[in-house]
Amino acid sequence: MADLHSAGHRRGVVCAPHFSAVEDGRAVLAEGGNAVEAMVAMAATIAAVYPHMNHLGGDGFWLIREPSGRTRAIMAAGPAGYEARPEFYREYETIPPRGPLAALTVPGAVGGWMLALEATRAHGGKLPLPVLLSPAVGHARNGYKVTRSQNRLTETYLAELSSVHGFATTFLSEGKTPAIGATLKQEKLADTLAHIADAGLDDFYRGDVGREIAVDLERLGSPVTRDDLKQYGATLAEPLRIALPAGAVYNTDAPTQGVVSLMILALFERLRVTTAESFEHIHLLVEATKRALRVRDRAVTDPNRLPQPLERYLDERFIAGEAMKIDRREAAPWPLHTGESDTIWMGAADTSGLVVSYIQSVYWEFGSGLVLPRTGVLMQNRGASFSLEAGTLNRLAPGRLPYHTLNPALAVLDDGRIMAYGCMGGDGQPQTQSALFTRHIKFRQPLADAVDRPRWVLGRTWGSPRTTLRLEPRFDGHLIEALIAAGHDVEVLNEPYSDVMGHAGAVVLHRDGSCEGAHDPRSDGGAAGV
Repeated sequence: MADLHSAGHRRGVVCAPHFSAVEDGRAVLAEGGNAVEAMVAMAATIAAVYPHMNHLGGDGFWLIREPSGRTRAIMAAGPAGYEARPEFYREYETIPPRGPLAALTVPGAVGGWMLALEATRAHGGKLPLPVLLSPAVGHARNGYKVTRSQNRLTETYLAELSSVHGFATTFLSEGKTPAIGATLKQEKLADTLAHIADAGLDDFYRGDVGREIAVDLERLGSPVTRDDLKQYGATLAEPLRIALPAGAVYNTDAPTQGVVSLMILALFERLRVTTAESFEHIHLLVEATKRALRVRDRAVTDPNRLPQPLERYLDERFIAGEAMKIDRREAAPWPLHTGESDTIWMGAADTSGLVVSYIQSVYWEFGSGLVLPRTGVLMQNRGASFSLEAGTLNRLAPGRLPYHTLNPALAVLDDGRIMAYGCMGGDGQPQTQSALFTRHIKFRQPLADAVDRPRWVLGRTWGSPRTTLRLEPRFDGHLIEALIAAGHDVEVLNEPYSDVMGHAGAVVLHRDGSCEGAHDPRSDGGAAGV
């Protein structure tokens, strides 16, 4: 298994929530590939070995810091299909979260890989696509070991997933949850990966693979059509940005909740907390989260339908006004509506100056659960976040992008460091980002310690209906008592390192050209470099 922390590397470093992805990304760096090429290899591998978290049928978002100093975003979210109209769901009050009717958006992730590789050619990218995808082909064809998290989440959602087309034959063992360490294969996925490695990634949308995806979706009852696939393309975009005393922090724009992650950090800086791991540190991050989530729920939608640009909510005057509404001693009322999620975040950096923050997801655990028979693609259920009610912010419409919890983060620090960081876990993503950033950057805790330290999450995540402020038990007892006294509805979890907190990680390119990475002890991965 890869180490959880890896530092001092002179060529590059990667981190990921599964050790196979770490090994394959490191191998690309060792072959002379750059950070973007390593990330594409890891993105393919993680789909083959961690399918409960992500797959080729999901979406992805990139932040890439280029050697020139420019930071760009790649937005690889798929829109709702042409047939995805409220009338299509007239027999339902809400969009079904599983099955073909949940698979209503175009898979965007592979389009993001394609655009990332096109962009990286200007930065010395030269490894052929078969080299990048061959490890993933091997994992899918020869088999991968079922992890603890895949075992647990399969068992948790077995009743609602086992009857969805293709799920049982792909992810169960004789109709039952596979044991930890059992070997599963995704042979159809292996064929698909091998084909697009030779034919090119564009084939996933406009070639043989795209045709087979469309045939299966139509036969099984999804509203995504062949034309939807043909017309899809990921896009380059300018990221959102805030300026903090430590440097500039970037995140993705709509339809993601990147504005939430940046708002939390901007609010926290305004509150001038000076002591790490104190009541004020945790309490005020939680309260900043509440303010930011309120903004999200009334403002974030398809970028073409925004009530107003999200930069408004990062303006210094708006942040100052929101900070004044935060009580330093008492908790504001909660909860709000929150959502489930199932995601992976990975990072890569090389000493040419390329730094990558990437997140890939099928939304809920195993997404829609629908595995397409011809291609082995597991389809996401991101479209379940649409509303069927008229007049709502995220109402379903053909071609519309769904709201995304996904948001990769990247910081360009005044001391010369560049840090890519992120986390899985729905509404927990911006909260864990704030914990990691404040601990490592503001309070100067070592990177591995900042990732390891006990965490919290407010609201629902991992499909849990609970909306409490959940804490890992490693927090100081006096701090927990102080949070309860302030009015927080606190729930202390049993596990010292809980999956409820998601899987966080970071890579850092230092001023001297050395690279450092760290990944979560809560995950099945780590960090490694060359």
